[in-house]
Amino acid sequence: MGDLSKSLSRWEIECPCGCNEDTHDHVQVQNLQDCVDHFQDKYQDKKIAIHINSGNRCPEYNSTIKGASRTSQHTHYKADDFFLYDKNTGDYKTGDHIDDDEVADYLESKHSDSCGIGRYNGRTHLDSRSTMTRWDRR
Repeated sequence: MGDLSKSLSRWEIECPCGCNEDTHDHVQVQNLQDCVDHFQDKYQDKKIAIHINSGNRCPEYNSTIKGASRTSQHTHYKADDFFLYDKNTGDYKTGDHIDDDEVADYLESKHSDSCGIGRYNGRTHLDSRSTMTRWDRR
């Protein structure tokens, strides 16, 4: 149980540099929770959980990440890189992952005219920007 939504906790999205930036866009939290709920409904025999690979990034921390844009939505507290997994089969390191393409396909259908959705190896990027942006960096 989380303190932002039933599946998300503030500590999961805070900047990892220690600056304690844990503000997050309410729409983004709703979008992530909706994604978890969708796959829980779809796979009722599983216990779907989310693992945030990268949430908030203060500008200083963001500048240390190779390839990160200076204007990253992560620095506006509107973006997360994540994957979904089945808690019945283990924790986020060992549990069976929901296919990243399946997650991205769902998000693209749900947010057909808004949000940034990126495909990466082992994770999906979702941000709550008002315009539609898509990319594939696998």
